[in-house]
Amino acid sequence: MQPKGNKYGTHRVIEPQGVLPQPASVVDNDMSILYDNEILIDVDILNIDSASFTQIKEQANGNIDLIKSIIKNLVAKQGKMKNPVTGSGGMLIGTVKNIGNSLAGNIDIKPGDKIATLVSLSLTPLKIEQIIEIRPEIDQVKVKAKAILFESGIYAKLPPDIPETLSLAVLDICGAPAQTARLVKKGDTVAIIGAGGKSGLLCCAIAKEVVGENGTVIGADYSNESIERLKFIDVCDHVIKLNAANALECYESINKLTNGYMADVVINNVNIPNTEMGSVLMCKDRGTVYFFSMATSFTKAALGAEGVGKDINMLIGNGYAKGHAETAMDLLRRNAKIRALYDELYG
Repeated sequence: MQPKGNKYGTHRVIEPQGVLPQPASVVDNDMSILYDNEILIDVDILNIDSASFTQIKEQANGNIDLIKSIIKNLVAKQGKMKNPVTGSGGMLIGTVKNIGNSLAGNIDIKPGDKIATLVSLSLTPLKIEQIIEIRPEIDQVKVKAKAILFESGIYAKLPPDIPETLSLAVLDICGAPAQTARLVKKGDTVAIIGAGGKSGLLCCAIAKEVVGENGTVIGADYSNESIERLKFIDVCDHVIKLNAANALECYESINKLTNGYMADVVINNVNIPNTEMGSVLMCKDRGTVYFFSMATSFTKAALGAEGVGKDINMLIGNGYAKGHAETAMDLLRRNAKIRALYDELYG
């Protein structure tokens, strides 16, 4: 008889009691017990979110063995992969091993199916047996591990026409282009920082589709490599190099490009801290800033906007939007240049 679990996974919370699995400091990752509403997964690859992996690489000074040690120690201590600095996790792909009795037959997957979880590793019970390989250039970790997906957890079956590692990379950030499509409207001026990264490229592409010929998409990034990627996909009206942590540089660049109009919508995909004020100053009054970056500080954004007298809407990047997986995958399929670039980077 399988024990009965809570829909949101609170039965796995060890401490502190009364919270959900994401804010919990420790969760139960005992894989010998399967609750009636859980899915047990044999994990192949962890996709650590960009802000988290960047912080871990910096902490380890790029040393691969030390990166492995940091990840293993975090999971051993917490029962999940939650970066204590960024508070974020990532996602995984694996094979369904078992399904709890109350879920079996009521969902569209079965043991043996390959899936990607679309909920954060920061709330997913995880037990790592072995770290096989670290791929720091794409923030992925090949593992032998097991994980639990709760009843409320969302997932996607891996599409047959897209390689697994590429699917994982795209599904990890699929909330960003889906939310961008909701926020942007025809004729808008959209500024995207961190535009040459994994999420930024897709945001640029879908933003240009929505704003149309009379709208403007400005793609901004810091590294020469990212700038070249933006130029290659050829969806931005302007590609500029700037330091998103330099608020005045952000303001002056967008002010000049828009003749003082500024951006209707600013999308922040940057994986480093202290980019809140650059985003705020790019935006026009009553415009919208969407902070998809997990390095965002609510305090810096809220109090900073108040401090400079900016009346703008600020949205926290919800990684989930209905249909977000399909939106991102379809975008990849219909844009040959982005598909070619992603195949090279993540395939």
